Amino acid sequence: MRKLGLIGGLSWYSTELYYAHINKQVLRRTNGTCNAPLLIESLNFCDVGKASTPEDWAHVAEVLIASARRLEQAGATALLICANSMHKVFDDVAGAVSIPLIHIADAVGEKMKADAVSSAALLGTANVMAENWYRQRLVKHGVSLLPAEMDDVKDLERIIYDELMHGVVKRDSERTLKTIITEIDQQGIKAVVLGCTELSMLVDTKANVLPIYDSTEIHADAGVDWILGDAM
Repeated sequence: MRKLGLIGGLSWYSTELYYAHINKQVLRRTNGTCNAPLLIESLNFCDVGKASTPEDWAHVAEVLIASARRLEQAGATALLICANSMHKVFDDVAGAVSIPLIHIADAVGEKMKADAVSSAALLGTANVMAENWYRQRLVKHGVSLLPAEMDDVKDLERIIYDELMHGVVKRDSERTLKTIITEIDQQGIKAVVLGCTELSMLVDTKANVLPIYDSTEIHADAGVDWILGDAM
């Protein structure tokens, strides 16, 4: 099996989800005989959280590049960034190492394309929902995306940063997400992408009015494919 590096700590809750899911899937796919060979660097979210200015994002890139290089030097053969929003600096990080960096939106887009999903709504933080860098990565896989609703962006930012990233799951926030997804369904959209690695803490991906594409689970599965040699 190939060793995988995880750049995490961007909230440790989502890093925990990656670690657990990858190990469970490796165990399942090896008939209960193997654990996943992983290297994890847990970063301090205070150093990179809520970046907004170009200078902030340049600093984020420096922090993630340094992490990626340390993981490569430690023996990782591919890398995952365990946060959707941090993929804004994906190209900078990918260009700084000689091993593959697996993009979360590509993993989601490839799965949606395989499932013949033609339209979706993207839910996450403001920079994921409203900026082009993430949306265009999904669109290139043939998915038409519903424009971001700014009231939803505000609600989701509050839920993600004030609650989920502190491990807090509130019933009111569950209802808010359910209402947002129901309204998306009423517009004829075919699926929802959870473009925040913590949102799966709040949404039952197996029991909803629309198919839910959980970026955390799909990205982690792409990591499992790499570990087991099913990805090039």
